[in-house]
Formats: sequence, C-alpha cells, structure tokens
Amino acid sequence: MQKISLKTLRKIVSIAHSPDADDAFMFYALTEKIIKSNNFEIEHTLKDIQSLNKESQELKNDIQAISFFAYPEVENKYQLLSCGGSLGYGYGPIIVGKQKVSYKELKNKTIAIPGEKTTAYLLLKLFLGDFNPIFVTFDKVLSMVSDGEYPFGLLIHEGQLSYLRHNLVKIFDLGEWWLGKTNLPVPLGGNVIKRTFSSEDKRELNFLIKKSIEYALLNKEKIIPFVSKYAKELESNIELVEKFVGMYVNEFTLDYGTIGKIAIKKLYQMAYKEGHITKMPVLDFVE
Repeated sequence: MQKISLKTLRKIVSIAHSPDADDAFMFYALTEKIIKSNNFEIEHTLKDIQSLNKESQELKNDIQAISFFAYPEVENKYQLLSCGGSLGYGYGPIIVGKQKVSYKELKNKTIAIPGEKTTAYLLLKLFLGDFNPIFVTFDKVLSMVSDGEYPFGLLIHEGQLSYLRHNLVKIFDLGEWWLGKTNLPVPLGGNVIKRTFSSEDKRELNFLIKKSIEYALLNKEKIIPFVSKYAKELESNIELVEKFVGMYVNEFTLDYGTIGKIAIKKLYQMAYKEGHITKMPVLDFVE
C-alpha cells in the first residue's frame, strides 16, 4: 500500500509580504517551521508593498500584506486578519529633503512617493493636499532625493531611520501629524486572506500568524540578528534594526484591539470625506 505523507495532505497556502526586517521578524517562526500546522503547508513570497497592492487585484496570493489605502478596492475578495498590522503611535512615514523647509513650502512641489496605493501616499494627500507625486519603488526614494533627482521624498520602511546617512533632513513626520489630529496610532497596512477560505481555515491561519508574532516578540535577541539582512539601509546596525522592528511589530501587530480598529475606521472616514476612496469598506476581521 502506498504511504501518503502528512505533508501531501496539507493544503499549500501562499503568504506574500514585504522583504523588510519587520515582516521577516513577524513571519520568522513560520518561515523556519517553528510554528507548524497539520492542515497547511506555508509558502512565502517576498515582494515590495506596491507590487503586493497590485497583485491583490488579481487574487494572486492566498494571504498577503496590503496597504490600507489599497484595501477598499479588494474588500469583496479579501478579508482583514486581526493580526499582522503595522501601526505606530506618534511616528510614521516621513518627508525628507536636502534642507529644512516649512510644510507650506511643500505645496505644489515634486515629491517621490513609494507607490500610488501606499497608505503613506494617502496620508500625505490628507496632510498636504496639492503636490506633484512621482511614483517610484520604496528603495529608490532615498537615493533619488540625495542625488538631486527629486527635491523631496516620502520614506517608508527602514529609510525612516537611515536618511541621515544620505545627508537628508526630516521635514515632517506624518505619524506625528496623525497623532496630533486623531490621538490614535497611524494605521499603515495589514494582512488579508482570500474570502473563499472557509471560516474555520481563516481562523486557523490567523492563529498561526498570531503565534508566529508572539514567538518573535518573546525571542527578539535570537531573531533580530537573523532579520538584519533584510534591513539593508541600516547596514546591519543591530540596535537600529531592533528599533525599526519595534516600531512596527508591537501590541497592535499581535491584535488590532479596539483602538487599532478605531484608527483604521478613522483613516477611511477621512479618506472618504476628502474623496480619496469611493466607498467606506466594511471592516470585518478574522478573529
């Protein structure tokens, strides 16, 4: 009789996320098979967030990271998981340039943006209103501004901590602006799962990711050196890598909770009011 392995019986599930240190940290236990499932075999794919935002339109991945700005267009295809989100209290995407200027001087100026469906872009639209966006991949923004190709840039990921090495100055922090305006953490992105999965499968996969996040938070000293290779802008400075990871893998990553969900709803209310999204998404989370 032919033997059927447990692995053969598992359903292959694709998880796609950004190639940066905080996502690598969050998914470490799943990637290294420390957290396992009898029902699912996880396959990981690394893509920049703007590519993932586009791929969500095509239902390319079973589970993926997504910008909150991109989610309303695919809410009928994907459901938000209750864990894996990137939220920060009093910090977020930053605008940089070669010299300090007032935010009013940014009006109608050219700003390099890391993707047209990134929440960073939405926040800048809410904050600044009129400006000339040039869309580039997130890892090109720093060099393009420091080389003088564009006067200003909007930074996400580890560039928020490494811009000084490029002789740039911080002009404005959109996370600080958001906190002052709402008294809430700034919601940047989350993880979503295809709605075609059964409720039971959704709950188990959400649980697996949550356990992976829990493991990472309890084993920082072990995991931070491993994920530092994904923070190329920080040149393996372990202290900076740990700071960056701590910024975006926190209690809200483990579970949005009431405050995190209010923050997400507030973002959509403001975006809808200003005409940046055409409908208010229904926020039903996999718990």
